Amino acid sequence: MNEILTQEKSIYLQISEMIENDILRDILLEEERVPSTNELAALYAINPATAAKGINLLVDRNILYKKRGIGMFVTSGAKEKIRQHRKEEFYHRYFKAMMEEAHSLGITGEDLIRMIHAEEDKK
Repeated sequence: MNEILTQEKSIYLQISEMIENDILRDILLEEERVPSTNELAALYAINPATAAKGINLLVDRNILYKKRGIGMFVTSGAKEKIRQHRKEEFYHRYFKAMMEEAHSLGITGEDLIRMIHAEEDKK
């Protein structure tokens, strides 16, 4: 978790995404302890409640779970859950919007595939 917090989005969302990124990169492994809210607060000079809000997002999505008196841990299957969630988010945020815009411009799916292949051929 060596990333830098930015002003682009809420800090608690960034904390949540950093933990997800560390899970995807195998920095945090399944069943491994994640930094506590106090550790995150000290590391990023933020309020522990803000760190807790980011962690709780992941608890709500069953990415992290609490072992009473020990800390928060990565759930089994967390990496695949994150991957699936991000695929769905990518589809809705980018692909679906792109397809709607392409449709409004009269561009077909086949046209888009040709455009993609043409771009790949340039590389």
